[in-house]
Amino acid sequence: MSVFATLDVGSNSVLLYVVRVEGDKTEVLVDRADLSRLGDGLRATGALGEVPMTRTVEALSGMVAEARGLGAEQIAAVGTMALRTATNADQFLARVEAATGVAIEVIPGEEEARLSYMAVRSGLPLTAQKVIVFDVGGGSTEFIYGDGDQIARRFSLDVGALRLTEEHLRSDPVSEEELIALRVALVEELAAVEPEVADALVGMGGAITNMVAVGHELTEYDADVVQGAALTVAEVERQLELYRAMPVADRAKLPGLQPKRADTILAGAAVVRTVMSRTGMNTVLVSVRGIRHGLMLDRFGVRG
Repeated sequence: MSVFATLDVGSNSVLLYVVRVEGDKTEVLVDRADLSRLGDGLRATGALGEVPMTRTVEALSGMVAEARGLGAEQIAAVGTMALRTATNADQFLARVEAATGVAIEVIPGEEEARLSYMAVRSGLPLTAQKVIVFDVGGGSTEFIYGDGDQIARRFSLDVGALRLTEEHLRSDPVSEEELIALRVALVEELAAVEPEVADALVGMGGAITNMVAVGHELTEYDADVVQGAALTVAEVERQLELYRAMPVADRAKLPGLQPKRADTILAGAAVVRTVMSRTGMNTVLVSVRGIRHGLMLDRFGVRG
């Protein structure tokens, strides 16, 4: 019997995935996220703030202790956009390793995209050959243009829900003018997303999985409901107006929405809608699997 764990350290959240392998049986022990908001204020200062770093070190310390308590002897951890760009990333990495004994590998956007694509292909029963996958994060959004198991093109854009919220959505509730300005800005920021012919569009990340949960009014999160669900243009537009018209405090009470995402969900939904428009797709399939799942398959050969 072996227990493996993976960690994904993002701008908005840290995620833990733990599986136990015994013979030909694989059991998922933990698959959860903590919104520690490591990237809070990063865009304005270029550096990670003391409070966000402390929050995230504490979250990671708890996750590593949990994984080891379940018997994990091997833990792989990767960091993404916030740690690629922060001027004091090395300071944070040293603090995490001192507190947990785990070294975080900061991966480039292309590797982030590769791991995400592995997660999607291993988790969704896709019959489509040509697939566009996008992962909306707090600090960036990754894009993968795939053909079967092969990646034809992959890139990362500095377009994330946390940064967009800080820059564009300052009213509470958000004014129509602010949302319009954000959507106009996104057209330019996502210009690299070319409307190539594809058979399916797949979305990943906390923003889009929360949107499905809100659409189903899930009082308790159910990954089986969210995995493989479809979001239509009409539903995304409905949620955009729903979030825009609500103060953040009221959004936090919506069934299906993690309260800590209440302030950034509108920007995340705007990214989803713009990607749909740029790719010419009226429906996006949703994957609950992400970098941590791809990392588990890539580093340990385990398909959880």
